[in-house]
Amino acid sequence: MPVATDVEPPVTPLTLADFDYTLPPERIAHEPARPRDSARLLHVHPGGLADRLVRDLPGLLRPGDVLVANDTRVFPAQLTALRGAARIGITLDRPRRDGAWKALARNARRLHAGDALAIAGAGMLTARVVDKHADGSVGLAFNLDGDDLMAAFHEAGALALPPYIDRPHGPLPSDSADYQTVFAQREGAVAAPTAGLHFTPALLAALDAAGVRRVTLTLHVGIGTFLPVRVERVADHRMHAERGEITAEAAAAINQARRDGGRVIAVGTTSLRLLESAAWPAGTVQPFRGETSLFILPGYGFKAVDRLLTNFHLPRSTLLMLVSAFSGRARILAAYEHAIVAGYRFHSYGDACFLEPG
Repeated sequence: MPVATDVEPPVTPLTLADFDYTLPPERIAHEPARPRDSARLLHVHPGGLADRLVRDLPGLLRPGDVLVANDTRVFPAQLTALRGAARIGITLDRPRRDGAWKALARNARRLHAGDALAIAGAGMLTARVVDKHADGSVGLAFNLDGDDLMAAFHEAGALALPPYIDRPHGPLPSDSADYQTVFAQREGAVAAPTAGLHFTPALLAALDAAGVRRVTLTLHVGIGTFLPVRVERVADHRMHAERGEITAEAAAAINQARRDGGRVIAVGTTSLRLLESAAWPAGTVQPFRGETSLFILPGYGFKAVDRLLTNFHLPRSTLLMLVSAFSGRARILAAYEHAIVAGYRFHSYGDACFLEPG
């Protein structure tokens, strides 16, 4: 079973400027469409563009296709730590193999290895700083573990919503439901796999009626999704690792669908990255459990995924690079230009694209 992916990105002269575009602030969505499947859907295909709705998705698929979604569940990863009188913002990322948690700390310069922290709002929850790194991340060893630790995170924490969603006083009560997908089962993500936010029970029933198979995998989205690319030559960027799993049963169902002539439809870039991390060159998906840091740039050869449903992504982001690799950079930038003019809503709570490969 594969346990890690550290594939070198394709050699490319592309720079951050090649993945830039101007997004008017009013195009950024601060609440989801209601109902979720009433969001708009831009179909990007070799013949051009088509304006649709997410609820039109069953008509874009064929009987025997397999829809692969991410079943991770977002947990409240934003904590406030106290070191004496000093308040330090903590955003949890993931548990490490040594039992400590990797986290990002604001005002990290105030922290040192060995510091004891109390977690505000969580009763007796405390943490010890195990180590500190130049990128602002720290290792935290908590005094609880397992279900008790997760319960304390729920007691004290807040959702780590993307900074472009306008919440000056913190997440709204409605965000606790809005920022979870209908697929959410396995807790561990800092951020939602946002393509999955568009699905409703009615849409899933329509897909079932259309003969579309459904499979889930798990990729726990980490804090790397919020971090900007800080290098000019994009191939020099290094992705943060994220934890994922594809069970043997899920891999078998995906491979059987493909053998039967079906296409693999990834719901979101998270599903796509994990499928590609677990795929052999011929496209067969293997069971997977571990971490992936796969970075997909133009020039990457896709093995496992035939179509991609995804949101509109930030300028200069690794996700914009990924969709450019899938459908072609010029085609994606033209599609985004169309979407801005046509009034599509962007980012986590926004509208979606159905992408065919370039």
